[in-house]
Parts: sequence; C-alpha cells; structure tokens
Amino acid sequence: MEKAYLDCLLREETGKNKIGALRDQGFIPAIVYGQGHKPLAIKLNRSELVKFMHIHHGAENIVITLRFAGDAKSKAGQEEKPVLIKEIQLHPVKDTILHIDFNQISLTKKISVKVPIRSKGDSFGVKQEGGVLNQILWELDVKCLPTNIPEKIEFDITAMKIGDSAHVKDLVVPEGIEVTNDVESIVFAVVHPKKLEEVVPGAEGEAGAATEPEVTKEKKEEAEGAAGAKKEEEGKKEAPKDKK
Repeated sequence: MEKAYLDCLLREETGKNKIGALRDQGFIPAIVYGQGHKPLAIKLNRSELVKFMHIHHGAENIVITLRFAGDAKSKAGQEEKPVLIKEIQLHPVKDTILHIDFNQISLTKKISVKVPIRSKGDSFGVKQEGGVLNQILWELDVKCLPTNIPEKIEFDITAMKIGDSAHVKDLVVPEGIEVTNDVESIVFAVVHPKKLEEVVPGAEGEAGAATEPEVTKEKKEEAEGAAGAKKEEEGKKEAPKDKK
C-alpha cells in the first residue's frame, strides 16, 4: 500500500487567542490520540491539508502517515505516525476546517471502520419497469487491518427488477475483511413508485359552499317564522288592555 504522507509540526500554542493567531498564520491545529501515548498537539499547513483532502477525497478511512521533521522527530517519539482521522471540526458558516483529531493506529492490528456502499450499473427495474431504487444501508461495518481498508464496497444492481432486494450477504468484500453487520440487512431494493391520490383542488370547498347557504337560509326562515308567531301571540294578549 502506497503511503499517504502529511507533513506536520509540533504545536505549543494553546488557548483561544493563540489558536486564532495560529489559524491567521495559515495553520490548522490538530491533536493525535491513542496507542497508550499522551495526546500530541500538532499543526498542519492549511493549503497542504486542503490539497491532501482533495487528492484523497476527504481522506475518509485513509491511513495517513504523519511525517515529522527536524527536532520534531525526537519530541514526537518517532519520525512517522500512522493515523486515521477521528473527527474534523468545521466552521459553522464558512465550512472551512477549524481543527482535526487523529487516532494513532497499529498497522498490524485489526480495527473497526465504516466503509461506504455504492451501487454500480443501471437497474432493469428502474430503466425498463419504471421502478425506484431505494438504498437502505449506506455504510458497511467491517474489521480489518488498516492497510486493507477498502475505499468502498460496490454492488452491481443491473439485474435487479421491481420487487428485488439485495442484502449484506450478497455483497462481495475483499479477502481479509470481516463484516459485522447483520447478513440479512437489506442494502438495496427496487420498488414501485408511490402513486399520489388525485385530488381536485377546491372541490370539497365548493360542495360545502353549495349546501351551507341552503341550511342557513332554512334555519333563518324558521327562526323568523317563530319570532313572527310569538309577536302575533303577544299582540293578541295585549289587545284587551288597549280597549280599556
């Protein structure tokens, strides 16, 4: 496996103000954890880091060899350190890298990582039958040596028709890779497209508008009739008083 080198320097700057000044100088602060050693504070050249991330497509699951120069060799305990990216902190607005955490690893011990799953080809069920491809599982949990981590796991979906599904057990993984997912978990499925019910906008409202005035009018006439009868009855009762 060809090594992916990333040059770094030891870092003495700590605290919000000093870290801010460090970024202004074109560096990215970082920390290396793991392997029973004390966390090691380092800094990376921003432009070199951006170039590295671009070449290695974000550097996910890539074994990075941190390379120390000069006095940093002895202070870091060795000239090179194999690491994996643990976490990248991004600026909430600019989306630029603010800080990186690395995990130092052993190249001779298996580690647990997540590997992206990608589809390959065009599904018959999608192209010829008008179906929809659903991907349920996007990452595969595997155990392997750091030097054997695959960039991705591909599955050929060409022959899949509507109603077909592909499971973890159907994936082909390289030798030396141990899959820890449930083998029956569905990865891909080709299904019928969802049919939306045809609704005529305003139809219900128009029907409601047609019936409501009749009910209102009927009740109004009923009420007016009752009020008229009441007044007529009261008039009859009051008539004798007028004669007197």
